[in-house]
Amino acid sequence: MSKIIKGIAASAGIAFAKAYRLENPDLTIVKQSISNPEEEIQRFNDALETAKQELEVIKEKANKDLGEDKAAIFAAHLLVLSDPELINPIKDRIKSENVNAEYSLNETATMFIQMFESMDNEYMKERAADIKDVTKRVLARLLGVTISNPSMISEEVIIIAEDLTPSDTAQLNRDFVLGFTTDIGGRTSHSAIMARSMEIPAVVGAKTVTSDIENGVTVIVDGLDGQIIVNPNDETISEYQAKKEKYEVQKVEWAKLVNESTVTSDNHHVELAANIGTPEDVKGVLANGGEGVGLYRTEFLYMGRDQLPTEEEQFEAYKTVLERMESKPVVVRTLDIGGDKELPYLHLPKELNPFLGFRAIRLCLEEQEIFRTQLRALLRASTYGNLKIMFPMIATLDEFRQAKAILLDEKKKLVESGIQVSENIEIGIMVEIPSTAVLADQFAKEVDFFSIGTNDLIQYTMAADRMNERVSYLYQPYNPSILRLVSTVIDAAHKEGKWAGMCGEMAGDPIAIPILLSLGLDEFSMSATSILPARSQIKKLSKEKASSLKEKILSMSTTEEVVDFVQKNL
Repeated sequence: MSKIIKGIAASAGIAFAKAYRLENPDLTIVKQSISNPEEEIQRFNDALETAKQELEVIKEKANKDLGEDKAAIFAAHLLVLSDPELINPIKDRIKSENVNAEYSLNETATMFIQMFESMDNEYMKERAADIKDVTKRVLARLLGVTISNPSMISEEVIIIAEDLTPSDTAQLNRDFVLGFTTDIGGRTSHSAIMARSMEIPAVVGAKTVTSDIENGVTVIVDGLDGQIIVNPNDETISEYQAKKEKYEVQKVEWAKLVNESTVTSDNHHVELAANIGTPEDVKGVLANGGEGVGLYRTEFLYMGRDQLPTEEEQFEAYKTVLERMESKPVVVRTLDIGGDKELPYLHLPKELNPFLGFRAIRLCLEEQEIFRTQLRALLRASTYGNLKIMFPMIATLDEFRQAKAILLDEKKKLVESGIQVSENIEIGIMVEIPSTAVLADQFAKEVDFFSIGTNDLIQYTMAADRMNERVSYLYQPYNPSILRLVSTVIDAAHKEGKWAGMCGEMAGDPIAIPILLSLGLDEFSMSATSILPARSQIKKLSKEKASSLKEKILSMSTTEEVVDFVQKNL
């Protein structure tokens, strides 16, 4: 009897194979008294060292297969295993209570995990997941049990798991793992991001897959519509085979558009750019026909390490991206740390609500040496390509003016010291705070461009954490309130002869694309794999028709009205 389980489409595609349940090992712990604490601490140190060696191997494999930004997760895991705030209390408990290492490790780790999980903050919840992942590895060593090794899979399978840890996902062999599905997770979880990098179909957040799917049964993962079909009959298999073939044919058709510009059916050009995290990501941008980089997230240079990157390290990274993109525009976002991204070595105080706290430009204006180092590296690299610089999390005009003044000051110093700097660097801002969108007409007089960051703009406008499942219904990109703000920003830019782009998830959304075209968006920046489908869609749309429907769309009252209207008319 076949069964359909619904989840979240995390990575596009369709896969058929036998289910392979990724089982957790039995990590049952018994509290034991010990007579020699020093011996027990040595046993713990040995397990810790072995776990670190295993993680180094996984990190190298991830670096080779998935790129530096994905491997940074394991660099962060290695830092967790070297963190005295976690390790010292474990050893202290062994000594003070004369208990076995397994018990001490579990008690200490559980305390940290519960503390982080109780915080209403996705970054902290991810840190809890990191601690679980790495302490499970040490615990398994202490208990003498084997952790599942996905890299040893030698037949075609669909992975079934409660969740996939970053180390699980990095070990997946693409030749045999055709897709995966999990009980928990969302589109922005580590496993979903890695699935898209590996281009294997994935459905996450399906809630019941581990309880409803037995080992060895035939499973279909539909990463297009977010469904898992368990024990499909012959008719269903034929239906999905046809759907898969249609998707593969579609991908071939999209591939033909790699070297074409992005023009509507009535010959209006828009720019399709890509969001990247590392220089290695440029390969994907060019392979998918990207016309530029609309968002270079520079924070990956700062993450997964124990100290700030030097000016020279940053210069080389920026220079590499600019050179590889040749004369195509590259929009670099200055350091956006805080909120869901933290640098342990900065030792910043914990905040109750870091998404609304000391982050991004706020941190850079206070920690100016960090900011100035990055700006010098960018300015020095500017002669190697078409650089544009944007500041994140700008809330007031004064913040923009301060940031621009620091940039110009560093430029002046470099020029005076005989270092060449491009004279054509556009300076813009991310529009992700409602106050900035509302005041866009004033900002537009001073900035060179806007890039709308919808991921944050939506959650701030709707006062709803986009990672919180209980309020996820309020994450509404097509809500008329959001569309009006976006329209305000685009209109303000155009009135001053400036351009407006978008680098949030919304820019590559098939329903949002015709709406954004109607509002006059100039640049759409998205994940590289979304570029060709977006180009294909835009080629079929009429800019004139879309523009004529703008006022109608903006006059609507609900998300449902907007979606229904767009699907019927655009």
